Amino acid sequence: MVEEILKEALLNIFYKGYQQEIKPEAISFQQTRPEFEGDLTLVVFPFLKLIKKNPEVLAREIGEALIAESPMIQSYNVIKGFLNLVIHDDYWLNWMKGNLNKQVFNQQILNENETTVIEYSSPNTNKPLHLGHIRNNLLGWSVAEILRANGGKVFKVNLVNDRGIHICKSMLAWQKFAEGKTPEIAGVKGDKLVGEMYVQFDKAYKAEQKLLVEQGSKQDEAAKSAPLIKEAQQMLREWEEGDSQVRTLWEKMNGWVYEGFDVTYKRLGIDFDQIYYESQTYLLGKQLVLEGLEKGVFFKKDDGSIWCDLTDEGLDEKLLLRADGTSVYMTQDIGTAQLRYDDYKADRLIYVVGNEQNYHFDVLQKILRRLGKSWADGIEHLSYGMVELPEGKMKSREGTVVDADELMDEMVETARKMSEELGKGRELPASDANQLFDNIGMAALKYYMLRVDPKKTMQFNPTESIDFNGNTGPFVQYTHARIKSILRKAEASQLTWKTSDLQSINLMPKEKSVLVLLHNWSDVLLQAAMSRSPALIANYIYELAKEYNQFYQDNPILKEADVSRRLFRLQLSELTASMLSYAAQLLGIKMPEKM
Repeated sequence: MVEEILKEALLNIFYKGYQQEIKPEAISFQQTRPEFEGDLTLVVFPFLKLIKKNPEVLAREIGEALIAESPMIQSYNVIKGFLNLVIHDDYWLNWMKGNLNKQVFNQQILNENETTVIEYSSPNTNKPLHLGHIRNNLLGWSVAEILRANGGKVFKVNLVNDRGIHICKSMLAWQKFAEGKTPEIAGVKGDKLVGEMYVQFDKAYKAEQKLLVEQGSKQDEAAKSAPLIKEAQQMLREWEEGDSQVRTLWEKMNGWVYEGFDVTYKRLGIDFDQIYYESQTYLLGKQLVLEGLEKGVFFKKDDGSIWCDLTDEGLDEKLLLRADGTSVYMTQDIGTAQLRYDDYKADRLIYVVGNEQNYHFDVLQKILRRLGKSWADGIEHLSYGMVELPEGKMKSREGTVVDADELMDEMVETARKMSEELGKGRELPASDANQLFDNIGMAALKYYMLRVDPKKTMQFNPTESIDFNGNTGPFVQYTHARIKSILRKAEASQLTWKTSDLQSINLMPKEKSVLVLLHNWSDVLLQAAMSRSPALIANYIYELAKEYNQFYQDNPILKEADVSRRLFRLQLSELTASMLSYAAQLLGIKMPEKM
């Protein structure tokens, strides 16, 4: 906001004073270094080619012109070719007046006539959600909320991978090993029971391979000829042919999984505007592939399989339909993309999927372009790094994944223990204390997951994520609760500040630093949307909480003798709490009133 105002002033100065028409993007500011006085710094070196002057002379001339042109500039200083600008306190105070008592800090920046569909979660119905799914869900949901906060028209969707060979593996294992066990009989969530079946299949399948190898088969031959995998492949063919018994079992076991997913989603605070199922999209994908074959876009090999040749674009040949007519992941993704475009006429289709699928989405976009889909240019892969444990990667088939439900239980229990040790929640009724511990545990999990740039691989450490003095969600929550405590005490002392007029005062350093951070929110919010990075929001609320705590330590609030300054500090505190609460909501984090 400040920068845009100053850019307009500078464009006018360059045109009137130097007869130069400068492009707005050529003007850039940076935060003034701490050792110098100033709020923003303009680097004048880029203008020396157009304006033949000594850099220090030019910087001083621009500084004088800005003071004459813009009342928001209080003073300036020049360090070589750097013009450091001090913004007048009244500008910050006037901004604060305009934002007092607000609870929502969104903005209309993005084109509301453009539609974005963002897909995240995309679970398989052969296992429960795990740690990797948590990052995916939190990232996708948060990016959607950030885009909406910037005025975007956004729809959140989920594509459930509810068919395929991996689903058949769980189904076959249930038939062979479960002895009719149901979630109710087993006393577990349905998704966990089905996940156990998937692990059972893998163990039995490996045992069959081992036996075949001992009998003289090569490993790759054993993997293809083991009886279990052949049965699973036959079951997939029967499923695609519509066999009633296979379909009935499939519907029953998927129903168990969906009930389990819903419990996990609700606890994570994740929702969707629409859920797609691969079983409903793969046929459209097959149809599009066959149409592409007829048009000569794809080709058929001697065994009957259908492929797309992308070698002329530096890629390879991509399988689209197997020789037996069954589809692959790419087939259903083609169909899903078409269906999603038909449903929403989306200008942008964002897929939140791990970086191991970078190649897949590159291929998907190229195939859709070859099919003549103009909207394929709007496909965007929000590629993120995997979540790893200190001991290494997770493996679903071996049952070594970190279960999402168990992780959330662990986070809440750790939050309870650490909070009780520090005396937090001690004065709350038991039900309120339990809710507080749940909020702290979930905030720790969400903040830790989202504070890392999506592109980076991260290592998850549950204990480190719950630290009331570190770069964590609980630290931000505690700051919010501290402010709310101050405001309750002010109300009890019958101090008024919400409706009182803010007087012009000279800002002290820590007062100004908090106020400037609050002012910068709109820029952070926009950058988070453009970069698809909730990490910018997470780091912002941490910096704001940290800066407020330093202000609180250095400056009395309720005991401030000067009435105008006490009023200002109470208003600054309330605005900070409101901003922390709103920004944290975009990460799915709740701010407690008491801790």
